[in-house]
Amino acid sequence: MRREAVNRLSARLGETRGRLSARVRAVRILLIEDNEAMQTTLQRSFERRGIHVTGCRDGARALERWQAGSPDVVLLDLSLPGVDGLDVLAAARRSGLATPVLILTARGTVGDRILGLNSGADDYLPKPFDLDELEARVRALARRKTGETGRDAGREVGHDGPAIEFGGLRCDSHSPAVYARGEPLELAPREAALLRALLVRPGQALAKERLFELVFPGEADVQAEAIEVVAYRLRKKLAPTGVRLVTLRGLGYLLKATE
Repeated sequence: MRREAVNRLSARLGETRGRLSARVRAVRILLIEDNEAMQTTLQRSFERRGIHVTGCRDGARALERWQAGSPDVVLLDLSLPGVDGLDVLAAARRSGLATPVLILTARGTVGDRILGLNSGADDYLPKPFDLDELEARVRALARRKTGETGRDAGREVGHDGPAIEFGGLRCDSHSPAVYARGEPLELAPREAALLRALLVRPGQALAKERLFELVFPGEADVQAEAIEVVAYRLRKKLAPTGVRLVTLRGLGYLLKATE
């Protein structure tokens, strides 16, 4: 009997570890750097530290990679061929991409730093830099993106990003509220987090797994199906607004304007 009890306990612990490992994923960064040696060095170093890297060496293609990859953090060099790094950043912010950005550049003057931060960057590290410091800054920005509560997790529009409007809905970076035709929607924090995450890419599906990470950041004791409960409640509250929450089997959720 004692051995059976121990076996049952071990099985439950194994299931718990499995759920935790399924929800804990590596930080994903997009490295926009035209220097091949620098890109290779950083990619190898980050991969050894458990951080997944997607590289891009062309400023003209950087925005496309950014949109397609949905990284947690973007490392951006300013001196890029074709399109300057600041132009890439400005275009990203105009399109609603609010991913935290850390600028890596040899342009180390105070004026350059101010220009980069005013263009929408979240942090600035001049070259040469210490890899441990860079890793610490990347992880801090990744935590800032997901936040520590359901309400903060929904702020994927970014703390300095532009207001987003879709089908009569509006939200901005300076308030947790979401408005429908000028009137605030009465939403629970997790409902607001889900809605704000979807508003970043209206008309595009977001996977349930990704939305779970945004709405329940770091909450390993919550079942994955909880995102469906939040979506059900949000769908009912959106019914009078002219915006529908649509479920796409196998793809996730998206917002669709009905008017």
